[in-house]
Amino acid sequence: MTINLEAEAVVRDENTAAIIAALDESGLSEVESSWELDVINDAEHGRWVATLGAEAIAELPYRFVGGRVVLLTTWVDPAYRNHRVATELVSRVLNEIRESGKKITIICPVVGEFIARNPQYTDLIDKIHPGSGAYPKHEPVNPEKTAAVSGLD
Repeated sequence: MTINLEAEAVVRDENTAAIIAALDESGLSEVESSWELDVINDAEHGRWVATLGAEAIAELPYRFVGGRVVLLTTWVDPAYRNHRVATELVSRVLNEIRESGKKITIICPVVGEFIARNPQYTDLIDKIHPGSGAYPKHEPVNPEKTAAVSGLD
């Protein structure tokens, strides 16, 4: 079986664009989705999962790198988009990370867009390794050291 990487990238980009389009610019008082979601940290598989009853409807995979949490990509079942599922998932994940005292590196553009719209989470972004999805972009703490580093170390 041959994998078409270009087609996979297009589907991934379309998924990300659809989720970002579903985010709205309201404040945190309106972060909750239309449903009663449970958000659980599935540490064994390295992901946070939003469930509605027994059904997993969204996820945000992560990895630990250098003591920080790298947020990879947000996925929401298309049937549940436009109901603030991604917004609630991301906000609850960021709140949990804040409680742990860790910093984040953002690969996921959905998380970056969420933080752009909710700047009270900006302090969670690792200043040396903000990630390719980080928004707003941060100036490197030590430009000479970080210029040689691209992506994650």
